Amino acid sequence: MRTVQFELLRPTEIVAERERCPLVYVPVGPLEWHSLHLPMGTDGLNATYTARRLAERTGGVVMPTFFWGTERERPPDMARDLGFAAGDYIVGMDFPNNILKSLYCREEFLALLMRELLGQLVELKYKLIVIVNGHGATNQIETLRRLSIEFSACSPARVLLALAWLPTDDVLVIGPGHADAVETSIMMALHPECVDLSQLPPPTQPLRNQDWAIVDDLTFRGQPTPDHTVRLEADPRLNASAEHGQRILNRILDELEKSVRAELQRLGYAGS
Repeated sequence: MRTVQFELLRPTEIVAERERCPLVYVPVGPLEWHSLHLPMGTDGLNATYTARRLAERTGGVVMPTFFWGTERERPPDMARDLGFAAGDYIVGMDFPNNILKSLYCREEFLALLMRELLGQLVELKYKLIVIVNGHGATNQIETLRRLSIEFSACSPARVLLALAWLPTDDVLVIGPGHADAVETSIMMALHPECVDLSQLPPPTQPLRNQDWAIVDDLTFRGQPTPDHTVRLEADPRLNASAEHGQRILNRILDELEKSVRAELQRLGYAGS
């Protein structure tokens, strides 16, 4: 097999790899605002890299990246934590000061699209479908998890939902925020030409959440700073590097590979 990318393979190559290892990866992530210094495709690009490297390790193929994602309105408490009024209508990371809107779809539309895609992959006779999700929205994760459970129970395939980030208690990260040092480090490792920290103000100027749509993990968990600014340890101007990003990516791959191999073994396949 010349590549793990489904769209670049000939039919005989796809069938041969499926017979050897009936595993397919589906990278998912929206085109979403990640402040001025990161590309709109950050979540999907992370999922794409993770899926392709996993396929190279375990066997299987990778579908073209599904650049779709959903978000919901921020609850009143979270709106306040981000520096807005409790009654402000803020959807996902689309803050009023942004110069571009994210391409979010409604969660029911995401569910319909993913249901159709999963059904087609079942028809292609894949036994293990791994959704690699790069987007942290609660409603996106729950939509994908619900479909994974349903298809695993009601179809011949097993569907595994894999999240392309480390848990908040991992020693390598302070906790995954949005457009913060963690995501910036990952993009520096994957697509350094797409990262431009000069688009942000000098490090002497605090990054207000509502001005830059950069948010650290503790703020998302209900512990904002008094002035609603990004904590220094999560500041991408001060604590992001390609080396750190690659360490994070390697840890993500190691953890997800264990889960995928365990599923393959349950299905009676050894993988690569």
